[in-house]
Formats: sequence, C-alpha cells, structure tokens
Amino acid sequence: MIRRKRHLTAFLCYKAGMTHVVRDLDRPGSKNHKKEIVEAVSVIDCPPMVVLGLTGYIRTQRGLRSIATVWAQHLPDQFKRTQYKRWFSSKKKAYSKYSKNLTASTKYYDKDVAKIRKYCSVVRVLAIGQASMINQGQKKAHVMQIQVNGGTTSEKVDFGLKLFETAVKVSDVFAPSEMVDAIGVTHGHGFEGVTHRWGTTRLPRKTHKGLRKVACIGAWHPARVAFTVPRAGQHGFHHRCIKNKKIYKIGKNVEEDPNNARCEADLTDKAITPLGGFARYGIVKNDYLLIKGTVPGPTKRPLTLRKMLRPNPSRYAIEEVSLKFIDTSSKQGHGKFQTQEEKEKFMGPTKRSTLRSMKAKKPKASTKGKGAAKASGTKEASKKAKK
Repeated sequence: MIRRKRHLTAFLCYKAGMTHVVRDLDRPGSKNHKKEIVEAVSVIDCPPMVVLGLTGYIRTQRGLRSIATVWAQHLPDQFKRTQYKRWFSSKKKAYSKYSKNLTASTKYYDKDVAKIRKYCSVVRVLAIGQASMINQGQKKAHVMQIQVNGGTTSEKVDFGLKLFETAVKVSDVFAPSEMVDAIGVTHGHGFEGVTHRWGTTRLPRKTHKGLRKVACIGAWHPARVAFTVPRAGQHGFHHRCIKNKKIYKIGKNVEEDPNNARCEADLTDKAITPLGGFARYGIVKNDYLLIKGTVPGPTKRPLTLRKMLRPNPSRYAIEEVSLKFIDTSSKQGHGKFQTQEEKEKFMGPTKRSTLRSMKAKKPKASTKGKGAAKASGTKEASKKAKK
C-alpha cells in the first residue's frame, strides 16, 4: 500500500467568467499532435480559505457519525455572521464562551482531540471561503468541510490542527495539469414546460388547448405515469458534479504578480482580467485557476473543486499543459485589444484621454494666496460697513 502525504482534498472558489487559450497539443496519435490548438477555459477566482475547526467521524452501520469537533480560539466575524439571521441586531456573542473557556483551560479541548485520535477513521477540517474578497458585496462567509487524506488518524489530526487560523492557497491543494471534479449548482430557469425542459417535438398547428405538450402520457394500465414520461417542472438550479476537468494554469494574485497572464510565447505585460472586466463579475484580484471547458453555475456562484474520485488513465489526463497565449480582450463585444495601452496606441488620442492628460498637467492653485485674499477682502468690507 502506498503511503501518501497528508493533504486537503477540496477547495472553495468562485466562477469569474470564460476566455480562450492557445497551446501546443502533446498527444501522440492525434492529427493535431505538436500543432497549435485554441481551447475555451473557465477562469476561477480563488481567494485563500481559512481553517477554523476540525471534526472526526466514526463508521457505523448507518454511515459516518461525528463524535467530536474542536474550534480555533479566534473566529472572524465573517464566520460568526453564519450563525445569525440578522447580524446587525444580534449580540454578536457566538462562540464567545468557547473562546473564553479555551483561554482559561484546555482540558475539554485536549479531551476532544484525544477522542478523535483514538476512535475516528475520517478526519475533516472546517474551513471558510472568503466571499468578502471578491466583488460580490457579501460579508457572510461560505463554510464547508474538507476531508484530510493520507497517513494515520493521528497524523491527519496534527496536520489539521497546524492549519488553524491560517490561510490556505489553491496552490497548496492542487497542481497544474491535475484533474479535478467540479461541483456546483447549475443556472436556474424556474418552472418550465416539456418542450423547453425535455426538448419534445411540438404538436401540429391546430392542436386543441396548446401544442407545446406531450400528447399521450401512457397506457390505461398500469394506471400511473411512468418516470420516463416528460413532464413540466423545475428546470435548472440543480446540484451537479462534472468529473475529470483539467487544470491548465494556477495564477498568482495581482499583488504578487501584476502580469499574471503573461506566457512564454506571449510576453505582453497583462493581468488575467480582460478589458472592461469580466461581465457581471469585475476584476480578478486573487489567485486564479484556468480550467478546460465549462463549470456548472453562473458567475459569482460558489464552486467546489475536489480531487478526482476515479483516476483517469487516458493520455489526456497525463498530458502536461503549457500555454502559449491567454486572451484578455474585452468579453462585452468584439474585443480585439489585449491591453489598454495597445488600444490607446491604435485608437490615438480621444476626447476622454485628452481631458485626462490636461487635468494631470494643470498646476494646482496655492491655497495660501486664496486664503489671504479672502481675509483682506473681508477686512475691507467690514471697514466700509462701519463708515
């Protein structure tokens, strides 16, 4: 049996939008082997997660059962907000007694940790995704459990406790060219009829009481409608898992690397955010992932990326990806400029850019002279009034 290093198995992130990349295909036997190909990728915003707790599970005849949970001493407000319906009118005292008792004595804390070490076979950390770090206007964090794999139970517990109150980056969990599962909630379309929901053929034009229907929903007997018959109902907003999505690139945040979309073949200094920002999202400031194809859900919706459950032995899964170009043109029209400088160079001076440069060159008037003139003016006015 191979002993793997302790590691987290999932990460919480947010969908920003899509773009396309150019790369050389390395797939012997394919017609496009060693040729340039263009592929669509999803841009996933990945602010660092913060680990705040650890829980242990034992296996029973009815499945897993949690027997103990320990928390970090200092819990941020973005996590405490999840415990209240109305944060502004609450006393904001969630976990205050737990923190106070932990400061006084670690007796019960150590007891729970020892119980997890002794009895548990599954160890998971409780982590929050920092929704406040993306352009969403949300102050309440998203909370999730992430399983710790590799090593013995005691080693898993030590690994989880070391992560308490620390930020975990996406590069600590995944690696470039790795295959992952994308879990999320799809686009919602509300209550829809059978034609939109199942793609059934419309009935003839003169059909009585509508034609976007299913004509026969079954035989007289058995006297019930089979589950295979298309019916109207909820369309979209379903929990879905897309297996074996390939990570093409793990990019750093803008502070660490302002030119985080630069590639070996494309030396243009540019960030991953396209001109004008991602539609309905804005600017990607944190670490990001480029994943081949689409992922479930609209922009800003939380997305869970998980280590793949079923290993994929195909050549595509093993292939090492090296990008030559990442498109950063505007996604709100027929964009053809990669950077703002490139656009200004091609378009020439515009009215807006001219006004901006004139405002920058215009010297600021000194406030001292104005104040002295005002003071002298008020003194002369007061003298005239007295006369």
